[in-house]
Amino acid sequence: MAVDFEVRVDFDRLRRYRLERARAALDASELGALLCFDVNNVRYLTSTQIGEWVRDKVCRYALLARGQEPVLWDFGSAAKHHRLYAPWLAPERSRAGMLGLRGSVAPEAGLMDRAAAEIRALLEEAGVADQPIGLDIAELPMVFALQRAGLEVRDGQQVMLDARQVKSRDEIALLSTSAALVDGAYQLISEILKPGVRENEIVAQVNEFLYAQGSDDVEAINAVSGERCSPHPHNFSDRMIRPGDQAFFDIIQSYNGYRTCYYRTFCVGRATTAQRDAYRRAREWIDAAIETVKPGVTTDQIARLWPKAEEFGFADEMEAFGLQFGHGLGLALHERPIVSRLNSLEHPVEIKEGMVFALETYCPASDGVSAARIEEEVVVTASGCEVITRFPAEELFVANAY
Repeated sequence: MAVDFEVRVDFDRLRRYRLERARAALDASELGALLCFDVNNVRYLTSTQIGEWVRDKVCRYALLARGQEPVLWDFGSAAKHHRLYAPWLAPERSRAGMLGLRGSVAPEAGLMDRAAAEIRALLEEAGVADQPIGLDIAELPMVFALQRAGLEVRDGQQVMLDARQVKSRDEIALLSTSAALVDGAYQLISEILKPGVRENEIVAQVNEFLYAQGSDDVEAINAVSGERCSPHPHNFSDRMIRPGDQAFFDIIQSYNGYRTCYYRTFCVGRATTAQRDAYRRAREWIDAAIETVKPGVTTDQIARLWPKAEEFGFADEMEAFGLQFGHGLGLALHERPIVSRLNSLEHPVEIKEGMVFALETYCPASDGVSAARIEEEVVVTASGCEVITRFPAEELFVANAY
């Protein structure tokens, strides 16, 4: 990860870049401050994390006011731990906080009102208490507490997503390393994908591999085979793999917080003409998108390259959402840009150098049960893009061919 004889990821530079991006986005907005409960935004602002178990607890929050350093409220003793090991946060800016753990402590206990008063006092010190405060996500009782404290609450998630959409060289290096972990996971899958193994067994072995290699969160692994391939269920089961099955996998995990979304499709032992034809079409659709990516292109230009929902067996674009798809990657699985016929045709977004996103396509096979699913992660460069997902996918991979 880090050595004295090569320049790799510079974490001090990473922390500075993220905070500078957030400050610039805040300054460009109508907000006086950002109050973040989304764990990805909290990490982006403060470069702190205490484990994936907090992702759905809404128990950590950070405040960034114009012209100020961020203030973090963390879960109990984690605040004291940060004072020892996160010197980029001044000790007085790493505080213990408790709001109620999604209502487990009722709002009547007064914890949210106390927090809102503390936040208002900090905004008054910064001279921005009369300006709107932007929230990304929050429990409704906390929103009401901030309003009772006399603060005007607005949407802050758009500001944070603006900040996060262009990645630094260090973020790109972490995203590439994260993809490398999945390269190895697919090598493992190619070796163990045999008749008699179950989808859940593959998921278990890939989890073990990823954590052993340094993943800090395996968010999900889709393992879909045989008759489960069409329509795509977006999960895994206990189904046993059989000879001739088509099977596809999506590995969603993170390394130092930076996530992957990385599909690959295999056939087991042999492949039929129908399976190969479906894969060829899915590959053509994704290659056309990759060739189009460059700064200045808008997301509608990519979405129009892909088939309409009705052309591959779905009633409308809502039902087909996520199959012919693109989405930004970073600390979150879904960042900007989002590329889809559902939203991009009428609300296109300009692609910029430094964006990192995944492109994914899906094609049902003519046999009625098989399907091909391919996904590549790309970094937008000055003249095009670089693909950072490297497990072979140019042609349908037949695992353990007979």
